[in-house]
Amino acid sequence: MTSKPFVEVVKEQLDSETLNLPVFHPVAVKLQGILSGKDFTIDQVVALIIKDQALTSQILRLANSAFFSGLAKVTTITDAVVRLGAREIASVAMLASQQNSYNSFTHPELKSHSQVLWKHAIGCAIGTRWLCEKNGYRQLAQEGFIAGLLHDIGSLLILKVLEGIVNTDGERKGVSRELTAEIIAAMHTESGYQLMQKWNLPEIYCTIVRDHHSELTDSGNVLLCLVRLVDHACRKLGLGGAPEPNLMLAATFEAQSMGIKEIMLAELEIMIEDAMEMVTAAA
Repeated sequence: MTSKPFVEVVKEQLDSETLNLPVFHPVAVKLQGILSGKDFTIDQVVALIIKDQALTSQILRLANSAFFSGLAKVTTITDAVVRLGAREIASVAMLASQQNSYNSFTHPELKSHSQVLWKHAIGCAIGTRWLCEKNGYRQLAQEGFIAGLLHDIGSLLILKVLEGIVNTDGERKGVSRELTAEIIAAMHTESGYQLMQKWNLPEIYCTIVRDHHSELTDSGNVLLCLVRLVDHACRKLGLGGAPEPNLMLAATFEAQSMGIKEIMLAELEIMIEDAMEMVTAAA
């Protein structure tokens, strides 16, 4: 009979060298690695993607969705890469792989929680990319999409660990939503940071995963500020929990320090709501 607190068991699982968590699709990770270099070709990108039939299918479906184009349908990965660009395809691949991870739960309560997290992740990804483009940081738009998508990766990681514990430990029949939320709130930033480093993802993303709830004293890390601001917007809209309609985005440190006006923040909320409808329809 086990007597350890849940949090302690979770920490042991997270520290386990043998823990193998399918959080990122390996092709998506390799794609990020290729694109982080200066010299890559479209053929390299295509060759990597088509090795995985399921990912290929999912990328084509997403690339043809209303959210990504609205143009004539593409039927091959080469066409999709040419149309959207290699870096955009990397975002789509990461989106596709993340969607699989969030949909992989079998425990009803954890599955329900994962779907809430997924909506928050996709809302932050879409919103951060839009805010980069509209606020004078177009060159950061792709990184913004990935950063928004991954900023709460530690929450997904903890859900995976909890499901493993519940499925293997007969003494623990389940975990309440309240306890799950409490564990995630306490552990997701540091756990996510460790996971990102373990996967050797770029430091810019690791920092955002670790610091997106830390107190900020300056806006020097632009991408971090934008992700945090969009995170606030998603919370206000109820993407990630109960809506917080009284949350004043214009009064946040991020908005004030970056000079982002109320009208742009209102447009951001509308864009996220519209985009979520299209993404949901394409799912």
